Amino acid sequence: MLQTNAQSTDNLRTADWYRSATRWTQLTLAEDDPIRFDPEFWIDLFKRSKSNATCLSAGGYIAYYPSKVPLHYVSKYLGDTDPFGRLVEGARRLGMHVMARVDPHAVHQDAADAHPEWIAVDKDGNKRRHWAYPSVWITCAYSDYNFKFMPRVLEEITRDYDIDAIFANRWQGHGVCYCETCRRNFRDASGYDLPLTANPEDPAWMAWAAWRRTVLSRLVVEWDEVMKAVKPNSSFIPNMGSVSLTEFDLKLIEKHCPFLVVDDQGRRGTEPIWMSGRNGKRMRATFRERPAILITSIGPEEKHRWKDSVTTGPEIQSWVLDGAVQGMLPWFTKFNGVVPDRRWVEPIVESFGLHAVLEPVFAATTPTAEIAILDPATTLRHHGQETRKEAEADDLGFYQALVEAKLPFEMLSDQAMTPEQLDRFKVVILANSTCLSDAQCAMLEAYVARGGSVVAAYETSTRDEDNRPRETLALGDLLGVRMTSPARGPVQNTYVAVNGDHPIAGGYEGAERIIGGTHLIAVEAAADTEAPFLYVPDFPDLPMEEVYPREAPKGAAVVARRHEGGGRTVYVPWNIGRIFWEVLAADHQRLIENAVRWALGKRPDVEVAGKAVLDIAVREGKDELAVAMQNLSNPMMMKGPTREIYPVGPQDVSVAVPEGRSFAGARLVVAGTKADARVEDGRVTARVPGIDLVEVVHITWA
Repeated sequence: MLQTNAQSTDNLRTADWYRSATRWTQLTLAEDDPIRFDPEFWIDLFKRSKSNATCLSAGGYIAYYPSKVPLHYVSKYLGDTDPFGRLVEGARRLGMHVMARVDPHAVHQDAADAHPEWIAVDKDGNKRRHWAYPSVWITCAYSDYNFKFMPRVLEEITRDYDIDAIFANRWQGHGVCYCETCRRNFRDASGYDLPLTANPEDPAWMAWAAWRRTVLSRLVVEWDEVMKAVKPNSSFIPNMGSVSLTEFDLKLIEKHCPFLVVDDQGRRGTEPIWMSGRNGKRMRATFRERPAILITSIGPEEKHRWKDSVTTGPEIQSWVLDGAVQGMLPWFTKFNGVVPDRRWVEPIVESFGLHAVLEPVFAATTPTAEIAILDPATTLRHHGQETRKEAEADDLGFYQALVEAKLPFEMLSDQAMTPEQLDRFKVVILANSTCLSDAQCAMLEAYVARGGSVVAAYETSTRDEDNRPRETLALGDLLGVRMTSPARGPVQNTYVAVNGDHPIAGGYEGAERIIGGTHLIAVEAAADTEAPFLYVPDFPDLPMEEVYPREAPKGAAVVARRHEGGGRTVYVPWNIGRIFWEVLAADHQRLIENAVRWALGKRPDVEVAGKAVLDIAVREGKDELAVAMQNLSNPMMMKGPTREIYPVGPQDVSVAVPEGRSFAGARLVVAGTKADARVEDGRVTARVPGIDLVEVVHITWA
């Protein structure tokens, strides 16, 4: 084993070491790398990319060091080398933090023979061979493999190497395991047999989701404690998507995960670039102050799994930097230590270098906004992988609409919703928060009574926190509606008619009606509300000669209400978020934007004007404010990979001067120049001549 380098001093090993780990390089080794890869290339790249932390393959499925743990498979190419130790030493020599990577999701034949109880079983009773490499076996994440074998591996790595943390990939299992141990343990805990399908309506599925959450939460605690027994300042860091925050006890994460790693490595299929930054907002929605890191792959992230490949440089840069704009720390990952295609190297070096330029401003400020989308964790936890994406569509539609409107916004998880958190915002959007508890609804009602505003849509509050249906909207009294019939659909050829000159119905000159949704709820509106839009009663879409309305518009399709405390509410009783995400009709974007602007009730504190699609983040410090803008204007914005960056022209950033402050100065952080700025009517307007990929206007107050 390679010994600890003398330059690895204790100042890197304090309890809060992770706060200076802001740019990460990850190398995931292939089995034959010990005889093929060049460690010096990687150590040099650590330096060139200004990486101050690294995550390196250590063990689990394959050990890249001479492990002494029985049945811990060691690379057959290892010989008398120690590639993991060599990289650890090189990183420490550069003053970097080091995290070891383990992967416990599969084992080789010798382990399967010795411990058949470690192997996952499918619902037909068959032990599960690996779907991509049938020579090995899938492990049961809830078995002694994770609870007895892997702790010995973690203990060995922590004891023998100079590391700060251990990172686990694919540690959460692959769905329901039907082995005898899981059947028995689940039945003893819940009284149910294991569910055969992921159905949110099935009490057995709901019980399994809760049981799994309990078992995996215990696993996080036990692995973390194993490491801390060896090195008190070390941590176990589970690989988590932002959705994982719905799967674990938040108090457990708060205690055992000092920072959060999001494994969302790139775009898949039809996705906008802003999906990168959304990860940051979702993490802050639950843990506002906790550092969050976004893993970016240098290859395409499509379902076809071209892992040893390279995507375009502009795509890599766009993903890394949109995450950075929204507060994510950058981490790139390369599979296989051999580098046959080096086209990714310079884009990574440039992206990480740009992050180093932005870092001082970002470190001194925290994200802020007047508007928030409620992240519906209570709803999403009732969904499996198959239905969760569909359940998120409403939120994605509202997200896209606000990006197009250039309205800065944050997210707030309903799990972390408190009066104090709500009061950070002037408008909270419930795109389709189906499952809300009575307590959550009461909190939202009190928020509006204090002067906050709510924009809600579709089936929000029609179920309780356990997914049990209600007969009406729990927030109906707040929104000024009574549900007269539950959601119906899908329906086709539906419309909503403009009703009067309410601001929410503004901008539709020349149109009497616009397209409606595909799933509709009928409501009766209270007397003190307004209805900017009415439903057009259904009429046929074929034969073409029959396509005309039979009745006049009736029934509120949008309900707006002013409240005594100064707050406002808007309710859209149909699936506007989901249908906008699917169809991207401009009229729906305008309706969402109009509703949010009316609910805000004033001019936004931060406005950006100019022809461009931008992902905007606002950050605030004691005497400073930063407006970060990611340029999304690109033919490949909604479907990657991006071929090249298309710079945009002038943008005017207008910011309200805070009460009791005066304007001191403004600069363009990326351009490195003073900004052309003027003060008029209590606002500072700074001119940005153009944006390539990202720019930040940094304003200071006197």
